[in-house]
Amino acid sequence: MTGEVHPYALLLFLIIFIWTPPHFWALAIFRRDDYARAAVPMLPITHGVEYTRWHVLFYTILLVLVTLLPWLTGMSGVIYLGGAVVLGAGFLYYAVRLMNPPNEWFAMETFRYSIIYLMALFAFLLVDHYLAEPLPMQAPPAVFEFEKLG
Repeated sequence: MTGEVHPYALLLFLIIFIWTPPHFWALAIFRRDDYARAAVPMLPITHGVEYTRWHVLFYTILLVLVTLLPWLTGMSGVIYLGGAVVLGAGFLYYAVRLMNPPNEWFAMETFRYSIIYLMALFAFLLVDHYLAEPLPMQAPPAVFEFEKLG
């Protein structure tokens, strides 16, 4: 207990915050009829499926960029970076493919991938933290020098 919120904790919060919209909107696309019957104003109901698909893509691009911040700030190393890039490419594949899905089930496949994505992303963060050997000059010069803040 330090009595403060470390900026790295805010980075983890930001990742989950940006991950949430594409995750739930993919489910909302698949379950839009259920949401409409229950009068729940989810994005596919209020603004349409096409609009929602564009937002899934936009937030996925933003998510991929945000997941690079732990490496850019020196919070993690190359193991995490590699995992984040590969997982992000997978999520981008699903988001782009969702624009013209092969079938109605593809939105649910995107939703399922998003769950695996977040679990694997944080697993890479843990593996990087506990198993990576510290290398000199492993991370680029920090964009934000969090250790010197506060």
